[in-house]
Amino acid sequence: MGNVLISLLPYIIGSAVVPLQIIIGLLLLKSPKRGLLKAIAYVTGMTITRLLQGAIFGFVFIGSAALTQENNGKSPVIATLLLVLGILLLITAYKKWRGEADSDDPPPRWLSRLDNVTPLKALSIGITLPLIAPKLWVFTLSALATIAAAELSQPDSTIAYLLFILLAESLLLLPILMRILVPKRSKSTLNQLSEWLNRNSRPITILVSFVFGLWFLYSGISGLRG
Repeated sequence: MGNVLISLLPYIIGSAVVPLQIIIGLLLLKSPKRGLLKAIAYVTGMTITRLLQGAIFGFVFIGSAALTQENNGKSPVIATLLLVLGILLLITAYKKWRGEADSDDPPPRWLSRLDNVTPLKALSIGITLPLIAPKLWVFTLSALATIAAAELSQPDSTIAYLLFILLAESLLLLPILMRILVPKRSKSTLNQLSEWLNRNSRPITILVSFVFGLWFLYSGISGLRG
């Protein structure tokens, strides 16, 4: 189990630091009306989608273990996913560097309307975001393929994937916990964090996408050549 979690770390970190999902969570949390409920609904929606993805695609990747044995311990399924993810991230880094819009980013006007959404709408946003963001798709599928290739027991595989979800959403859960535990102090901190992310989302996205893109591209090519 420990080795699997180490293998999952790149996908966990990559999923967790996507600026867009954090900005949406903070904007919902800062809403003057029922902000905490909206943020919880948003994270709940993302969790529901990831659980469904795990239930559906977990079975698809069960055969990955057999493919791994036939390919000297390297699954072509995982290698292909890594290659696709690396290319997607490098394209994202290039577009951000050129100042072009990212296909995962919503229009700024849409973000400005988050204050007025209902908790039910926040839930639907959380459900939808992992489905329409290509990078989140590939992070999740790569995690599922990695877990399947490890040939763990069903309970251990389930625990590993649940840990992936929990850690991938950790940067969304921490502000919620802060709001619950220290509501007064958290307001100024969350405002500052939200403003900082809005100012620096572009360089953060460029750096993260470039570093992880090169890593996944190299891993994917090595797996296919192995």
